[in-house]
Amino acid sequence: MNTFKTTLLLTGLTLILVLAGEYFRGLGGAVVALIIAAAMNFASYFYSDKIALSMYRAQPVTREQLPRVYAVVDRLAARANIPLPKIYVIPTDSPNAFATGRNPNHASVAVTHGILALLNDEELEGVLAHELGHVRNRDILTSSIAATLAGAITILARMAFWFGGGRRRNGGIGALFMLLLAPLAATLIQLWVSRTREFEADASGAHLTGNPYALASALEKISGVSKQVPLVASPSNAHLFIIAPLLSGQTWASLFSTHPPVRQRIERLIGRPSVSGMM
Repeated sequence: MNTFKTTLLLTGLTLILVLAGEYFRGLGGAVVALIIAAAMNFASYFYSDKIALSMYRAQPVTREQLPRVYAVVDRLAARANIPLPKIYVIPTDSPNAFATGRNPNHASVAVTHGILALLNDEELEGVLAHELGHVRNRDILTSSIAATLAGAITILARMAFWFGGGRRRNGGIGALFMLLLAPLAATLIQLWVSRTREFEADASGAHLTGNPYALASALEKISGVSKQVPLVASPSNAHLFIIAPLLSGQTWASLFSTHPPVRQRIERLIGRPSVSGMM
């Protein structure tokens, strides 16, 4: 299913670019758009993880630098029967984490300074198990590509707005329509990819640790503190994080949530919507 989604996303980007190129610049524009689409598909498949990591200034860390995380990931990766992912740290006090990569052999897990300071060992294990659940479920490529494509759609729409018009008299109207539609299209991509995957990763993480309360407690803590110390993220890749970050910019994407409500996630894990009764 995830392979199908990935193929559909890449095919969709190609069609959008070619149709936009033909609309604004005729056959020549369609050919140029096809070349651009091929380059973007290549970059999305092989470099979407690096793009996401670089956007948040994530830095790779060694076992010596972060033995606490490596000890947990070693144990969980063995249980999940997947290779050890690369570990990154994001320099922010806001607690959050995400996994990315094109397959389990090329996976990365990023955690923030804030989450390392906030969670105890059991809760951190729950979060890392959730992220490795994404890796084992093989939805990290789809999510990473969706992030790249969502950003690309928005950029292309803005380019069409400023440079559109072309050979058709209503080109300016078409360009304006694309500018308005792009954030909504980007959000729909994220919603399609993200809604159920968080529940699935929660379930996978709880199964890996055998301790759903630890993950539920982590979600509750992260949700509370991240409201006080928000991580500002791009709407194009906010769906990657374990808890929805604060969206930057004023776009249609701000009207949609890419994550299920935390209370609902906790209830699925432990049978009630709060661990502490404080939410």
